[in-house]
Amino acid sequence: MVVIDERDTMRQEPTPHGKIGISTAYRISDAAPQPRTMEFRKRILPQGAAIGLHPIAHDEVYYVLSGEGDVTSDGVTRKMGPGMAAYLYDGAVVGIRQTGSEPLVLIISYPVKAAQD
Repeated sequence: MVVIDERDTMRQEPTPHGKIGISTAYRISDAAPQPRTMEFRKRILPQGAAIGLHPIAHDEVYYVLSGEGDVTSDGVTRKMGPGMAAYLYDGAVVGIRQTGSEPLVLIISYPVKAAQD
């Protein structure tokens, strides 16, 4: 077992997949020793920030803790708010954009591919 305090993993960085704004990233699972089989991250997107559209090679979940956003998967866009999850499928082109007046706070989780020998 590893217990991780998110405060120890926090950093400011450009958003992934397009650098559409600066975000607060909590790369929580990076603190877990290898080998591990999943990623678990928290990200805060301020007004106007977005995780740009990108293809995924695994299933992925975006879970909204607070704020509002528009999630897109393969050209279909849906609104999301607190307590909503988007389950995104392997092979889709996905992204999410902050909307509304408050920052969008997300949990993002997906599997890690096994290392090849």
